[in-house]
Amino acid sequence: MGFQVCAGAIMSCTFGMMPSVLDVLPDTGVECPTPAANIMDFVPFLNIEPFGMCMSELNPEVIIATAAALGVLTPMPCIPITTDPWFPGADTVMMGGLPALDDLSVCLCDWGGVITIEDPGQFEILVE
Repeated sequence: MGFQVCAGAIMSCTFGMMPSVLDVLPDTGVECPTPAANIMDFVPFLNIEPFGMCMSELNPEVIIATAAALGVLTPMPCIPITTDPWFPGADTVMMGGLPALDDLSVCLCDWGGVITIEDPGQFEILVE
C-alpha cells in the first residue's frame, strides 16, 4: 500500500543530477489536494520534467560528450524518454478509469534510468 501521487510530487532518476516535479493534468476530476495522478501520467515534458543533467552512458548526447572529453564521463542536459506507463500502480483504486499512481511505482527512461517518487505530494490518502 502506498500514498496516492498528485501534481507537484517530487521524483528522482537514477541518472539525473537533481529532482524533478510531476505535472498532472486535471483530467481525472480527482484532487488530493492537487490533481491526482494515474499510471498514464508518464509523458516526457508534459508530466515528467528533466532531471537537470543526465549521467547515463546510454544517452547519445552523453556518449558524444564523453568521447569528446577522451573518455571522461561528461553529463549532458536531461531529456527524459519515457515510453511506457508507470508500474505497477494501485491494484484496486482507479483514477480516470486507470490504476492510480502510488509512490511505490516506477517509470523507466529509455536511457536506462529508473524514475521513482520521492515525495507523493500528500501523505493522507493511501491506495492499494
